[in-house]
Amino acid sequence: MYQEVEREWKNLLTREEFAAIRAAFGLDDDAFRRQENYYFDTPSFALKQQGAALRIRAKDGRLMLTLKQTQTDGTLLETHEPLTPSEASALLNGAAPRGGIASLLVNLGIDPHRLRCFGSLVTDRAEWPYEGGTLCLDHNRYLHCEDYELEYETDDAVAGEERFLRLLAALGIPRRPAPNKIARFYAQKDEMGEKE
Repeated sequence: MYQEVEREWKNLLTREEFAAIRAAFGLDDDAFRRQENYYFDTPSFALKQQGAALRIRAKDGRLMLTLKQTQTDGTLLETHEPLTPSEASALLNGAAPRGGIASLLVNLGIDPHRLRCFGSLVTDRAEWPYEGGTLCLDHNRYLHCEDYELEYETDDAVAGEERFLRLLAALGIPRRPAPNKIARFYAQKDEMGEKE
């Protein structure tokens, strides 16, 4: 198990803006790698209510369980635990997590045995270094919809936001702050539930 603090800025994009960024940075199809996130919560959404999220990410043949917890300064504390394929399969089929993340869930007052997988989100992502951080260009598909976003991750909170806003301006893209992927996933799930 290991932890890291994540500082990132996100912006939703139109399909045309996504294509323009690909062209501006010379990103061909080989620049993109696929990852799939499986999202978990309790039936009463106890994690969401505490500003936390739990996912399994499948990427490059590896599986990672990640607990994200919103901190008072707006950053995210991420706790990661690698999983074997059999461990990931057990979690997807209703088994409770074990180990350090299970202990953190208990400390949050959440019973790990009540967690359920609510679905998945597939992302085709290109990542490259940019001004002391990392830019990520994402094409996301989930629950019969798709969206596009640009993310910038860096350790420098003040300079990071300035760099990101300057890049958007240079590309002629308006600022559209984006909720994180899990929030968009659950918003779409709620909307679909209302239609059914």
